Amino acid sequence: MASKSSPSFDFQAFQNNLKSQFLDLDPRDPSLWPVFPRYALFLATTLGVIAVLWFLWLGGSQTELEAEQAREVTLRDDYKVKLTKAVNLDVLKKQREQVQQYVTQLEKQLPSKAEMDALLSDINQAGLGRSLQFDLFRPGQVAVKEYYAELPISLKVTGRYHDIGAFASDIANLSRIVTLNNLSIVPKADGALSLESTAKTFRYLDADEVMAQRAASAPKKK
Repeated sequence: MASKSSPSFDFQAFQNNLKSQFLDLDPRDPSLWPVFPRYALFLATTLGVIAVLWFLWLGGSQTELEAEQAREVTLRDDYKVKLTKAVNLDVLKKQREQVQQYVTQLEKQLPSKAEMDALLSDINQAGLGRSLQFDLFRPGQVAVKEYYAELPISLKVTGRYHDIGAFASDIANLSRIVTLNNLSIVPKADGALSLESTAKTFRYLDADEVMAQRAASAPKKK
């Protein structure tokens, strides 16, 4: 009985056939291409689209990752600041109370508008009490600030050295805030001294003045 011979695969013929399918291809009409070139084009196009989509997604993810990392740093810094405030909350409250007490104490040293005449009299009496002669005592124009008003007073007194020094000390020890500015001391022929200065005293604003200041500082509507 004769044995059947198994068919052999001709690789060389397959390779030549495959090469021949890629010859003389019409790039304007891939639908006319043989099977292998069409499948190769489809596979290359698919892989190209996948690669483009992958890089686009990866690029967007990288940008999002960097934004989230920056946000994490900001949140960490914000957390540290809030944690520090929380730890020092009692200390900050105590400091706030001390500041409020200091401000209240300063406000008590500022006279009201109605008390200014009495303060001017106290300044005058401080000089007379030290046997000084007033050559000039002229209150100037009130300068209204945001929270207080400032009154300059032009002073010129004549007296002995120690009396002028005691007068300056008495002014500093008044219950209200009074400062001596632009001091000028000139000796006179009789041995006395002439002190010329601008005294400044301050008072707090009354309710009407506060409202007027707020209205003046508020931005005007167009």
